[in-house]
Amino acid sequence: MHTTPSLSEQVVVVTGGARGLGRAITEAFHREGARVVIDYHRSTEAARTLSEQLGERALAIEADVRDRAALDALLEQARRHFGAPVTTVVSNALADFSFDGDGRAAAPDIGYEDFTAQFAGSVQGTLNLVQAALPHFRDAGGGQVLTIGTNLFQNPVVPYHDYTAAKAALLSLTRTFSVDLGPLGVRVNMLSGGLLRTTDASAATPEAVFDAIAAGTPLGSVTTPEEFADAVLLLASPWARAITGQNLVVDGGLVKD
Repeated sequence: MHTTPSLSEQVVVVTGGARGLGRAITEAFHREGARVVIDYHRSTEAARTLSEQLGERALAIEADVRDRAALDALLEQARRHFGAPVTTVVSNALADFSFDGDGRAAAPDIGYEDFTAQFAGSVQGTLNLVQAALPHFRDAGGGQVLTIGTNLFQNPVVPYHDYTAAKAALLSLTRTFSVDLGPLGVRVNMLSGGLLRTTDASAATPEAVFDAIAAGTPLGSVTTPEEFADAVLLLASPWARAITGQNLVVDGGLVKD
């Protein structure tokens, strides 16, 4: 039976790992002793600065998750640099999107191209990442895949049609991959949050909306990127070794899944 390595033994790829939630996840793994690859697409300065701050156990590499060859190259560069196969991948990269309820495309106006853009980032990006990681997982004797979802498909308080549909599809991919890859010792799980306080993507959200969300949660607060990142560590850790195909909602108890 596959044994999940301790966090300090893992080699982790975080896509979109330089800013916002991705940065918090990168920093959380690094804090626990993991070697971390910071994937970025356009956030060159942020990725390089973060890598320099974290030191020798961090490596920034540019790759568009929609480009399978780029991810193959990223993972092989990670193997050469750290001298070990990648054990854990976090599919966090988000195609261009702003959580601005007033500025969203409403049902009468949204075009299917908006959906395809989000599907490319969430579904195609995750497919490419997992397939690129499979040779590493085989060499390591197993692996961990963490996808990032949303609580909006249980509670669509703001109908971000394209974003939510893509994340719902990603949950399906997470669950079917968990069945297909389980015999290889690969665990595949999703973590879903609500609006996070605060990331670049949620910067357009009015303070009153954050306050209303906080008032509706049992914990009386809006989840921070750092709190969400700690939950990612949980599902990547040996304590979650029997958990796969699940969607863990991390939103202070706002949504019950």
